[in-house]
Amino acid sequence: MPTRVLVPSGVLCLGFDRDALARGVAMRPDIIAIDGGSTDSGPFSLGAGQSKYSRAVTKSEWRDLMLARAQAGVPLIIGTAGTCGTDATVDWMYQITVELAAELGQTLRVARLYSSQPPARVAQALQDGQITPLTPAPQIDADALLAMTNIVALAGAEQIQAALNTGADIIIAGRTTDTATIAALPLLRGDHAGAAWHGAKIAECGALCSTNPTSGVIVVDFDETGFTVEAMHETALCTPHSVSAHMLYENTDPFVLYEPGGHLDVTTARYRALDARRVRVEGSAWVPGRYTVKLEGAQIAGYQTTILAVLRSRHYVANASAWVDKLTTHLNTTIARRMGLDPSHYTLEFRLIGVDAALGNQENRSGSPVEVGVLGIVTARTQAEAAEIGKLINPFVLHYPLTEDEELPTFAFPYSPATTDRGALYEFALNHVMGLDDPMAAFRLVVEEVGA
Repeated sequence: MPTRVLVPSGVLCLGFDRDALARGVAMRPDIIAIDGGSTDSGPFSLGAGQSKYSRAVTKSEWRDLMLARAQAGVPLIIGTAGTCGTDATVDWMYQITVELAAELGQTLRVARLYSSQPPARVAQALQDGQITPLTPAPQIDADALLAMTNIVALAGAEQIQAALNTGADIIIAGRTTDTATIAALPLLRGDHAGAAWHGAKIAECGALCSTNPTSGVIVVDFDETGFTVEAMHETALCTPHSVSAHMLYENTDPFVLYEPGGHLDVTTARYRALDARRVRVEGSAWVPGRYTVKLEGAQIAGYQTTILAVLRSRHYVANASAWVDKLTTHLNTTIARRMGLDPSHYTLEFRLIGVDAALGNQENRSGSPVEVGVLGIVTARTQAEAAEIGKLINPFVLHYPLTEDEELPTFAFPYSPATTDRGALYEFALNHVMGLDDPMAAFRLVVEEVGA
């Protein structure tokens, strides 16, 4: 049965064109699907179990989509709710939905799909030989799993289908693969499996597969032989080039994409322009395999305090790297003498903004900046310890001379106090897959009626 999926944007809070959304709704989709996050911004959201996005913006855009859902009379689904898809962020998104249902006078059946994994479950799977490392992956054991603040499993189409089968108007899913929320209904309705996964991959970032990537909204039609993709903004065109290129996005192999239960192979896919706006794709293949779900975990790697200074003297701008090297040596010696800390108990790093802050030693370009920002990053075992080191290094970051026979320099602190306590530093601690005999064995569903 042909299935039409409306994708408003690559991620909730990225924005979308309202007129384009209205055009998509007018095309009578069978479902509205949007992503809620990813690991793109690093491990903090997963480690802390918090969304990186503004609650106000989330609520504003979700309001538009809840109104669109009501107008279309179809399910609305969000995957990886709250950036990281932990149970806490699923509940955060659920509370926003409850508020909006009351404000909009809507009565809704809401399904929550939870993806968080108890460490004991993963430890048992590890003991049973059901955990396989990807590349690269850290060594893990039961103790390492217990030290992680959050562990999630990436749901696939099967878990989304279970939520759809509850008859929910809105599905708030925890961590999912980017494609699962889009592929689930076409697969459930018997559309071509290769097309379902391929079209979902193309559509995962909304209009990024078009000539106007910031417009957001696209519609994908799935059927028994392939899929057709069209962008909804008047100036956004889908071309064979723009559509086929998206298989390169966030993918190590432009022809193969792994999902729970198998992989997509687009080696024989063919892209054909139906007109100036639409592209038809056929020939994609789905290759079934062992059912595994990817695991993501984060742990605390220390606590941080930062300090920022600005160098404007030509002498110090020209010799910023040498100054930082000398300052770092002096500070490590001073920290050892005054605080009794071994270098293994903390790290002190300076990044020169305007010189090599992004690439460090790999920077191969040089210029002549007017000023250089010096960002000091202290990482220690506790926040109190990091803060104390930050206070210790403060006067030296402000005044330390490059040579012994010069006047004492004074640099600029852009704000006061110059140090900022950042709290916990998180790092990714899992890059593994877990085998499941039952796709729902590591997930749970809760369905409730909410609203007026």
